[in-house]
Amino acid sequence: MITLTDKAYERALHSIQSRENTIGLRVGVRTAGCSGLAYVLEFVDQIGEHDEVFEIKDVKIIIDKKSLVYLNGLEMDWVKQGLNEGFEFNNPNANGECGCGESFTV
Repeated sequence: MITLTDKAYERALHSIQSRENTIGLRVGVRTAGCSGLAYVLEFVDQIGEHDEVFEIKDVKIIIDKKSLVYLNGLEMDWVKQGLNEGFEFNNPNANGECGCGESFTV
């Protein structure tokens, strides 16, 4: 199960609707950073056979089955701090994060 705060939902919906042929937002993980795993966000034009789709109102969040084990229970928020803004991930599976917040461990 993946959840979006109201702000994250609004931002995701706006981003998806502003791109032609985009049907959803992919959330995944890749090996990176000093803690081991980093979040990946991509626009999706086609759903693959190994994808799980979570529909939150009008927004489809797509996660590949390999990433789902790390992201199950994830809450996404949209945060604006000063000049910076972006998605923030509240992941109950993460045991720790690196000092810069770019990667996490499970």
